[in-house]
Amino acid sequence: MTREIKKVVLLGANGTMGFGSGTLFTGADCEVHFLARTKAKAEEGLIAAKKLVRSNTVGNKVTLGSYDKDLEKSVANADLIFEAVAEDFQIKSEFYEKIDQCRRPDSIVATVSSGLSITKLAEPRSKSFQKHFLGLHYFNPPHVITGTEIILGKETDPTLIDFLIDWCAKNQQRVMVKTFDRPGFAGNRVGFKVLNEVAQLAEKYGPAYMDAIIGPYTGRAMAPLATIDLVGWDVHRAIVDNVIDNVTSESDEAFATYHMPEYMRDLLEDGTLGNKSGKGFFKRVEKEKFVLDIATGDYVPVSSVSVPKPAFIKEMKFLHNVGKYKEAMKIFAEAEGPEALIAQKVIGGYISYSFHRVGEVTEDITAIDMIMGMGFNWAPPSVLVDTIGLKETVAMMEKAKVLVPLALSKALSKNSKKPFFNHPQVNIGKFFVAK
Repeated sequence: MTREIKKVVLLGANGTMGFGSGTLFTGADCEVHFLARTKAKAEEGLIAAKKLVRSNTVGNKVTLGSYDKDLEKSVANADLIFEAVAEDFQIKSEFYEKIDQCRRPDSIVATVSSGLSITKLAEPRSKSFQKHFLGLHYFNPPHVITGTEIILGKETDPTLIDFLIDWCAKNQQRVMVKTFDRPGFAGNRVGFKVLNEVAQLAEKYGPAYMDAIIGPYTGRAMAPLATIDLVGWDVHRAIVDNVIDNVTSESDEAFATYHMPEYMRDLLEDGTLGNKSGKGFFKRVEKEKFVLDIATGDYVPVSSVSVPKPAFIKEMKFLHNVGKYKEAMKIFAEAEGPEALIAQKVIGGYISYSFHRVGEVTEDITAIDMIMGMGFNWAPPSVLVDTIGLKETVAMMEKAKVLVPLALSKALSKNSKKPFFNHPQVNIGKFFVAK
């Protein structure tokens, strides 16, 4: 059977991941039916999609509709049903029940879920649904971030994976990474461990301090707390709570770092959602940037907050700027002082956690490297080991009291000179930002 994707139905078209993912399908020359609770909401999604990619041509391939009036007919004609509704198991399940009743036996059903179990989502549905259901996890914003996770459920037809990996790579220019059906999959499992850890530390040190200490100079496009504001505090809660609910302290050595701070839960209940609500750890009033005072819940000008500027960070930024990444990261690993120790513990913990997840969330460290590099725009853990140096990385981890992965200690004992990251199409310079 020759499979094609020409007609796509998109559920949740007015959400950020809905209309953002929609632009990828219109860009692949598919006819895309945007669905939402009302046709007006679907139109809001189309307007947002045009604004996102700064082109009205998106509209040439899009039709609009509502769930009540149009879902049954449009799903029956679709090659791919793409679900991007709220990250809530019950809400998704209710849509799947409707889809299962009217989809073609051969149509693909994909969810953009950021970490819910693919197997459990499909379990109550028909055998045909389970066979054609999978996770297709784009990262936000989808038109910019090329890394994409693809996840099989227990009953998913494995040939679908091969087809979609090829289709998405050719038609959407995706960097496809196959991950296991584990909470948070691979990218969010590793990434939100770091993000939530920094949110926990912010309660003691303050958001401005933490985003300065774990800033882009450590190998990321955006500082951690600014990233949570971009993602949304509600999405952050959904991801870390899903991990908490589905792993244990016995199976995950960093389990405690997934507990969302109470101050975040309280502010979230009061409407603090990050950028989409106009306030999170940071907010802007006209051109001035403000930062959250966690103790009071008020916002103060960032310019009024005293943030240490240790010499090692200034030196590293200069070296990144001239392309001397290895020299910069060695300075990082050997730096002394309280700020250096906090940063080394977080970054060393990121490397350690990534290597310890091999076999659980992916087959190998390369898959974790690729999704952290292309999905989060963070320096992949293996790239950090290679740039810092194996011996220096292990020494940094031991100083910061971070668990040293067996793969690193073994390589060190053998005096291995083989790099951990060796992908000829990836320029590692993109991960090291001089700011």
